[in-house]
Amino acid sequence: MAPHFLSIAARHHKVAKRTPDSDGVKCDMQVGNARYLRPQDLPETLPVFPLTGVLLLPGSQLPLNIFEPRYLSMFDDALTGNRLIGMIQPSFGEIREEAGQAHVQALCQVGCAGRITSFAEMEDGRYIVSLTGICRFRLFDEVPLAKKGYRSFRIAPFATDLTGPDDEAQVDRQALLAAFKAYLDANKLEADWESVERASNVTLVNSMAMMSPYGPAEKQALLEAPDLKTRAETLIAITEIVLARTFGDIETMLQ
Repeated sequence: MAPHFLSIAARHHKVAKRTPDSDGVKCDMQVGNARYLRPQDLPETLPVFPLTGVLLLPGSQLPLNIFEPRYLSMFDDALTGNRLIGMIQPSFGEIREEAGQAHVQALCQVGCAGRITSFAEMEDGRYIVSLTGICRFRLFDEVPLAKKGYRSFRIAPFATDLTGPDDEAQVDRQALLAAFKAYLDANKLEADWESVERASNVTLVNSMAMMSPYGPAEKQALLEAPDLKTRAETLIAITEIVLARTFGDIETMLQ
């Protein structure tokens, strides 16, 4: 987590909007000028961008620097289509053999679909883009793409990310901020506490999860947490484990 962490993180939710109804249920996910009301609003197949240690969550923004030719091609195709890309991590150390291919990196089974909401082409040919998270998905079968270079899969979207109950009020904000402060103090880092106080629970949890310095397995656990409350609890637990391993007794640090 970087200095002035939440002065940056507080911006993550200004594009994606969820509008709750009177029962506190999420009615829709709006990303840019597109609305996603149900799983059927997403395509059956999605191109995927595998990146180790990179996390995208629903409603949050992820900046990307694209320079590999196959992924430039993938973003070209997405920009002329539905603007959707699937962010996913490679499986941890697992490589499989396939007929006609030397080595194919296995992928984690859960990723997050994102819509391209910002795009700029650099003079050197790179793309600087922002993805805004829509909902998580589970991978099914891979779809062959002749001579495309990138990979595409049939997916099953997580319906609860679009229509499930809004559990923001169930997050233990005090415990989350105590763990956050302990981490900052232990590593001699600072935060923009005015932004922290203004941020909603969903912004706090998802921004901290995405920008945390933890490893790929921990990032995947945060992604796969079934709800916001569990994601916050997982983030607190991971932070306490890291602090305990690094600094020993952390009881006084969390007080």
